[in-house]
Amino acid sequence: MNPSYPSNLTLEQWELLSGLIPKPKTGGRKRSVDMEAIVNAILYILCAGCAWRMLPKDFPKWKTVYHYFRQWRKDGTWLKIHERLRLWVRVSQNREPSPSEAIMDSQTVETATMVSKEVGYDSGKKIKGRKRHILVDTLGLVLVVVITAAGTSEQAGAKQVLSRLNSVRGRFRRLITIWVDGGYRGKDFQHWVMDLYRWILSVVTRHEEQKGFVVLPKRWLVERTFGWFNWCRRLSKDYEILPETTEAFIYVAMIRLMLKQLA
Repeated sequence: MNPSYPSNLTLEQWELLSGLIPKPKTGGRKRSVDMEAIVNAILYILCAGCAWRMLPKDFPKWKTVYHYFRQWRKDGTWLKIHERLRLWVRVSQNREPSPSEAIMDSQTVETATMVSKEVGYDSGKKIKGRKRHILVDTLGLVLVVVITAAGTSEQAGAKQVLSRLNSVRGRFRRLITIWVDGGYRGKDFQHWVMDLYRWILSVVTRHEEQKGFVVLPKRWLVERTFGWFNWCRRLSKDYEILPETTEAFIYVAMIRLMLKQLA
């Protein structure tokens, strides 16, 4: 395995991750592929932003690499790995496993030419593409990500995010407050969130007399997370045919980030 790629995991990072990789199924052929090479190949695709067929020859065959990426998306492996590492990072920074506060926001990105599913037009940003709705904790770690067409409103996207968050509510028993920007403003919507989910939606906006760029309390945390995505060329725009694939790549990007924080 060529050790020169900057996207490769270090020995310490692989030691942390290797125990979370699914074991081969019993009864079939013995696994012959190097799982560390598979993960490094997926990280290469994420960071370099190249097509699967352009994977360098010193990695396993691209079809094999893609098979594992797709299989782990479909069976929830990426989510399980992401959740375990998120807990480890929080504990390593002396935080409770469940956050009491979270921040929600969206980001509109262009889609590649061949993408047609779940594509729309964001009239505010004047971008044709998709919208990434994310919920993060106060460390900037992703809790939930949902991909929609760019024309989806913040409140409509938030409903999908909160629904998905509620489906794993047991992990977030301490969560009380969710900080948002003005796009989620509205007493009716805030009351709806409170009545249905018992979470407090708190809107943070800048004062009218403030001009230009202003760092707002809590809100900057989710903006930093969007900034982390810029280190991954595969996320520079949405190249994926399926929105679920984009979600998977975002979780992989966060897995890479958290491994760097842990080792």
